[in-house]
This record gives sequence, structure tokens and C-alpha cells, in this order.
Amino acid sequence: MEAYLRSCRDVLEGDCKDSPGLHIILGNEACDTDSMVSAMTFAYFLSKTLDSKRVPVPVLNIPRREFHLRSDSIFLLRESGLSWEHLLFRDEVDLHSLHKAKKLTLTLVDHNVLPSSDRDLEDAVVEVIDHHLHQRSSSPSCSVTVETVGSCATLVTERIAQKAPDVLDQQVAQLLYGTIILDCVNMAPEAGKVTPKDSQYAIFLEKRFPKLPPRGALFQSLQNAKFDVSGLSTEQMLLKDMKAASGGDLRLAVSAIYMTLEDFLQRRGLQQDLCEFCHNHKYNLLVAMTISFIDNKEPFRQLAVYSSSTLYREEICKALEKARNPSLDLKPVGSPYLDIKTYIQGNTLASRKKVFPIITDFLKEWESKVFQSGNMEDLYLDDESNQDQSYSHQCAEDAGNEDDSRVPPTPMNSLVDGCPLDNGLPKICPEVLVEKVSKMASMEDESPDGQ
Repeated sequence: MEAYLRSCRDVLEGDCKDSPGLHIILGNEACDTDSMVSAMTFAYFLSKTLDSKRVPVPVLNIPRREFHLRSDSIFLLRESGLSWEHLLFRDEVDLHSLHKAKKLTLTLVDHNVLPSSDRDLEDAVVEVIDHHLHQRSSSPSCSVTVETVGSCATLVTERIAQKAPDVLDQQVAQLLYGTIILDCVNMAPEAGKVTPKDSQYAIFLEKRFPKLPPRGALFQSLQNAKFDVSGLSTEQMLLKDMKAASGGDLRLAVSAIYMTLEDFLQRRGLQQDLCEFCHNHKYNLLVAMTISFIDNKEPFRQLAVYSSSTLYREEICKALEKARNPSLDLKPVGSPYLDIKTYIQGNTLASRKKVFPIITDFLKEWESKVFQSGNMEDLYLDDESNQDQSYSHQCAEDAGNEDDSRVPPTPMNSLVDGCPLDNGLPKICPEVLVEKVSKMASMEDESPDGQ
């Protein structure tokens, strides 16, 4: 496979002027091990079986600079005898330019709907293989395989085994096998991930390749690598396994956090880190889903919702609390920060794969409300043209902390939470400013004299 990956880079770096184009196999924006391996192995399979002038090329859907955070993926590549230097990343391939030049064909793996930022690539999609909730509109030009198994790699293994089993070798098998057992938590029923099809193809690979590493040992090594967050900053921890979504004026990030909520909340300067993360990456809501395991089998899930805007924070919390498909069984727990709401998630089987559709449904409803109201059009934070590029942003390390007694009383009618004449106190987050302006405008509209 290494020779194939090297050839993909050579194709991309070559003169593409007279090229018929590329067939990109694209994983999702979280770029976890399942997304990476599914893209790599399915592209390799297509290169051996597809009769097309367009070269199948796997692309990892994150910038190259972020890949070092995927410690479990790096471990699996190394154990399979592959280097990640030959992989191609999203910042190295201009999909939109290829599409405009009519030189792009897309296959989506480990997701079935493109994010809003890639919506104009939709008519380039010819195939989908995924294990998330089916949210895609049907089209005669796109073949769709969506089945809620534990791992997308299971569906890729099935396709290869049925269509071209000779494509499987020790290296490809180890990539697929390691991914399936990692996603399915070592095939433990208590984790609620594994399905009969996952077990079927894990056993298929074990029988066909008896020299694969022992299941338990390989899983433990991958799990240890995945949960190793030592030395990571809060920003890196949030980026390690993150998906994003947007709707109306909201841009929301959902990050899997591989530690307990208690440990996460005790990180030094957390409030400041979260505020800066949202500002720097242009999010106004953040949902952190922490996960740990009891005896390496049964998951323990907790959830934290951060926003400097009370309105945004409360609205997404209501949606999560009221969700019934599935019910998350959220139990509020105390938080040391006013800007962070925290919960124990009673439904431990509801992974991000099941929570994300709840969030996207909420965003669709929110977008509809914003469209109908027609308010705040010029204040949307996701419209960069409306932001002051010279704005010097600061976040208070203890802003929102219930024990904070340093902030002086707020002057009447002030837009800020602290006195603007206060020497050097941090400025307010822009999300809060938008909310306060909106509230003041509403109060003026309701006043008898309109003043």
C-alpha cells in the first residue's frame, strides 16, 4: 500500500493540466481512525478494481498540521508498517478548484452528508459508504450504502471481501481489523457498539490472516494511544476528535474528550482556553463529550456545554435535555463556571454518532427561526465581513467563575460585564456583545415612546 500512497502524491504533485481529474475518497471532519482507514483502504480497493481514467486518491479531511493529535491512528499506521508522510490532507488538495474545472469525483466514507462549507461539491458525489444516521437525499447518480454497524471499516471490509478478496493483504487487513476492534471496544457487548456484522468480519480477517496481532493486545494498545492526552493543550484536546456544524448565526463544535469531566474541569485556565478556542476558530458554541471506560468495557459519559452567550448555551441545552431519539438521560451536575453547563449522561450508549443528529436538527430549527424573524442579520458572527479585523480579543481566565469577586459593579446600560474604564480587565467575548445588543434592541421596540 505504501507504493500506492506514494503514487497518489506523485499524481497530485504532477502536471494536472491535461489530467482527466481525480476520484477523491474523503472521510469525515473528525478524521478518526475509522475515517482514515476507510478512506485509505477503499481508495486502494478502487485503484485495483475501478476501470476509470480518474485516479482514486484518499484524502484525510483535516489540515496536515493537526494529524499528530491522532495518536491512535499514528500507532496503527506504524504497527502496520506505514508512514503517514505519504498521506494527503485536506489543506493539500483544492477540491473546490478541481470541481470548478470539472475534474472531481467524490466518494464519501464514514459520513453521508457534506458540511455546509462543502455543499457546492454535492453534485460530484458518486458513492457513499457510512454507518451513521442516514440523512442524505436520494439521487440516481449516487450509490449509497448506509448501515448502522459499529465501524465503517466493517462495511469497507465487506465490500472488498465480496468484490475483490485478493486485494486484501496482511497490511490492509491489519488496518481494517485494528479499526473494527477499536470502534467496537474489543467487541464487548457492554459498550453497545458491536453488531453481528462487525463480529462476522473481524472473525473473517482473523481466519484469513492468522498472523494478525492478538485481538485483546492490539485493542489495548490502540485504546491506550487514543486516550493518551498527556502534554496536550486544551485547544489540542478539543481538536483531537472534533466535528462541526452550523445553522443560522450558530457555528458549533462537538469534541470527544478522552478523560473524565472532573479532570477536564480542573484544567488550569480552562475558562480562558474555551473562550479563546471559540473565538480563534469562530465557534459560538462548544459541546464537549467526555468518555472513560469502566473495566475497559462499559462506557461512562459526561457532557459539558460552553458558550459565553447565555441565549445560545441555554437553547442547545434545552434541545439536548428534551431529546427523545435517543433520550440522553442527562442529569445536571455542579459546574465551577457560569458559562459551562455540565451533565452526567445516563444513556451511556449514545455516542457522538447518535448525539450529532440531535444537534443538527436543533441547528436546522434555529436557522428556520432566524430566517423567519429576520433579526440580527448584520450581527451574525459567522459572517467574517461583519467582524472588526483589528479587534484585540482577550478572555478572562476566571470569567464566569462563581467565586470571582474581582469584577466591579457594572454601570447601568453598559454593554459589557465589567466597567470599560477598569484598568486592563479583559474585554467581553463578541458573542456576549451580540446577545446584549439584541436584548437592548428588543427592550427599545417594546417601550411606549420607542426611545
